[in-house]
Amino acid sequence: MAVAEASADKRTAQTRTVPLGAPWTWLAAGWEDLRRSRGTSLVWGALFAVAGLVILLILHRYRMYNLVLPLVAGFMLVAPLLAVGLYHVSRELEQDRRVGIGTALGAWRRNAGQVALLGFVLGLFFLFWIRVATLLFAVFFGSEPPLAFGSEPPNLLGFIETVILTGRNLGFLVVGCLVGAALATIVFAVSAVSAPMLIDRDVTVFEAVLTSVRTVERNRSAMLLWAILIVLFTGAGFLVGFIGLAVTLPLVAHATWHAYRDLVPPQAS
Repeated sequence: MAVAEASADKRTAQTRTVPLGAPWTWLAAGWEDLRRSRGTSLVWGALFAVAGLVILLILHRYRMYNLVLPLVAGFMLVAPLLAVGLYHVSRELEQDRRVGIGTALGAWRRNAGQVALLGFVLGLFFLFWIRVATLLFAVFFGSEPPLAFGSEPPNLLGFIETVILTGRNLGFLVVGCLVGAALATIVFAVSAVSAPMLIDRDVTVFEAVLTSVRTVERNRSAMLLWAILIVLFTGAGFLVGFIGLAVTLPLVAHATWHAYRDLVPPQAS
């Protein structure tokens, strides 16, 4: 049972405490929204799946395999912004309105300046992560990434085998995972409910981020489970050649809207 608590800080919205199993309810509600808006949602997800494949092909063409893993991980950092259109779709569905691709595109007109500012903040986190990941490659592998190890000619599978599967680069993997996890934790706290809140209310990024951080702090167990589920579903989308993102991205996006609704009570009219 969710328990609401008024905020002592006037800069944050009222929040609720939810049970550990709440993320499963959010996923179920998200799946229902995906079913009701399958045309719009799947097209939205497919756009980003195709974009991911194009980027992967470009990296393969220029043998920039050292950027593949950082970009895949970095996707998680900016995904809240990419899903803004689907938050708006869920918002319209809960009011029994018809939705289409125009509904998703129209999300950017709501509180546009603050949504753009959140995008700028998440973009900075993304660029910082890419820079850190590049430096880690340089520290552990020198100026030239290990393109030729495990395969001739160099290819992505050979690179992944060398970096991840051989066990010879355990230090790189440990440090990379620790740094990435720390950064992802910060971004998750900042964006867990802030992006849908900006679509739903006339608030500033500062207010939305404070509410998001406070919500995560009050619901550590449930939000930890939610973060794990997001990683698992998004990772599954990548593992099937990015095509799975056409389904998993909309599912997680719609579920995130319901997480926001469960965690942040509606404003009093």
